[in-house]
Amino acid sequence: MKKEIITICGGLGSGKSSTAKGVAKVLGFKHFSSGDFFRQVGLELGLSVTETNIRAETDKKIDEMTDQKLRDLNKENKIVVDSRTAYHWIPESFKVYLDLSPDIAKERILNSIKEDKLREQSEQVKTSEEVLKKMTERFESEQKRYWDLYKIDNTDKSQFDLVIDTNKNNLAEVVDIIVSEYKKWIVEKN
Repeated sequence: MKKEIITICGGLGSGKSSTAKGVAKVLGFKHFSSGDFFRQVGLELGLSVTETNIRAETDKKIDEMTDQKLRDLNKENKIVVDSRTAYHWIPESFKVYLDLSPDIAKERILNSIKEDKLREQSEQVKTSEEVLKKMTERFESEQKRYWDLYKIDNTDKSQFDLVIDTNKNNLAEVVDIIVSEYKKWIVEKN
């Protein structure tokens, strides 16, 4: 049974959070960011987001907290979730993958960090080279954990209802595409 839930996945810097916020606003849905939740957990532990990811490789409680929060969202209605694993935990959701090359992503992330205090505290980077290095470490750590824990490969785009290249479309266009495709998807028979 389809749920009125949209899960947005994608690579680092692909625009998951900005897109999810935009889609939620247009549809009048709630928004949840597992990245923000994860960053907050890391800050409470006194760790950067990369350090939190690395610690999570050996401390399963970190992922368990985030994953339980995502599983609980399956009980919600009218919510947009940006997360690399929510599509797995909420399979009845409209599953979106945002695609972007790492070279473009690193500049977007650096700009985003400068505008967001939580990200600035948790990311601890100043240059695009540092961003690329941390992105790579974080991505590899996440992929290893997701595979080891759940046999999830969230880069397999065939698992998603919609894939969008966020370099070829600006934020407003991406939001419009998702809202339009979601509205078609939700009225189709299960």
